[in-house]
Amino acid sequence: MCGMEAALCFFVIAKVTIKKRKTNYLGFHSEYSSERNEEEKRKTRIIIVKSFGFTFSIGIELIILRIKNKMAIKKIYIAILSVVLLAGCGEYNKILKSTDNDLKFSKAKEYYERGKYLNAATLLESVVTSYKGTEKGEEALHLLGMSYFKNEDNLTAKSYFAGYFRSYPRGKYAEECKFYVGKCYYLESPEPKLDQEFTKKAIDEFLSFVELYPNSQRMPEVMKMLGEMKDKLAYKAYLNAKLYHKLGNYQGNNYQSAVIAARNAIKEYPASKYEEELMFLILKSKFLEAEESVAAKQEERYRDTVDEYYSFANYYPESKYKKEALHIFEKSSKHLK
Repeated sequence: MCGMEAALCFFVIAKVTIKKRKTNYLGFHSEYSSERNEEEKRKTRIIIVKSFGFTFSIGIELIILRIKNKMAIKKIYIAILSVVLLAGCGEYNKILKSTDNDLKFSKAKEYYERGKYLNAATLLESVVTSYKGTEKGEEALHLLGMSYFKNEDNLTAKSYFAGYFRSYPRGKYAEECKFYVGKCYYLESPEPKLDQEFTKKAIDEFLSFVELYPNSQRMPEVMKMLGEMKDKLAYKAYLNAKLYHKLGNYQGNNYQSAVIAARNAIKEYPASKYEEELMFLILKSKFLEAEESVAAKQEERYRDTVDEYYSFANYYPESKYKKEALHIFEKSSKHLK
C-alpha cells in the first residue's frame, strides 16, 4: 500500500501537552486504551516523551477505518516525536545564545551530570575565556576537559587538561588534570606495529606524574598503565629484532642486527614481559649465524652461542624455550674442540 492509500485509511487528531516535570533521561513509551463506542471504533494512544528535562504527553486519537499498513502509523509517531524533540532543543539553543555566562556555566554542569557531554562542552567553551583567572575559570576549564574525555574525544580533552595544568599548576584539579593528560595519550596509543608517538608521550607524562605526586592515590593505576606502555614498546622492539632474524643473511648479516636490536630492547625496557623472548632470540640468532658462517669463523661463533646459552639458562632455567635452547647448546658444543 502506498503513502496516499494509507492516508485514506485513517484520520489522526493529535494534541500535545507539556508537563513541567524534571527527568534525567531521554526515552518514550506508550499506553493504549479502547473506548466503548464500537460503532466508531475509536482508539486513543498516549505517548509519553521524556526529553531535555521535561515530560511531554501526546494524546493521539486514531479513527481506524481500514488499517493494513502498520508502517504508516509508525511514521506518524516518528514525525510527532521529532516535533517534540525539536521543541526540547529550543531550551538548549536559547541558553547557548544567551549572554548570561553564569546561566551557561550552571546549565553546562547540569548537562554534564545528565551525561550530555557535548552540550556541556559547547557551553563551557563559550564561557571559559571570560572566566580565565577566576575560581569559576579553573572549574570550567577542568570540566571542559572532562566533558571531552567523557565524550571519548581524548586528544581535545588532553589539550584542555594540559592547558589547565599550565595555567593552574597548584590548582584544585592540578593532580587530576596531570593524570588525565597521560591517560588520554594512553587511550590513543595504537597497536605495536604502528607509530608509537602517543605511547612515548604517555610514558613521559606518567613519569612526570610519578615525580610530582609520589603519594597520589592514583599511583597504582599510573604504574599499571606505565608498565603496559613500556611493554608495548618492548614488544615493538622485539618485532623489529625478529624481522632482522627472519632476513638472515639476505643482503648482509642480519643476525648481528637482530642481536643488537634485542640487546638494546632489553637495556631500554628492563624486566618487560618480553625479556625472555628477546634473550632467546639472541641465542637463536647467534646459533644460525654460526651455522651459516664460513668455516674459518664457525668455531668462534659456536663458542659465542654456547656462552649465550649459559646466560639464557641462568636467567630462565624453566623457560618455555628450554628444550629448543638445549638442542642449540648440544649442537653447538659438537663443533668445539
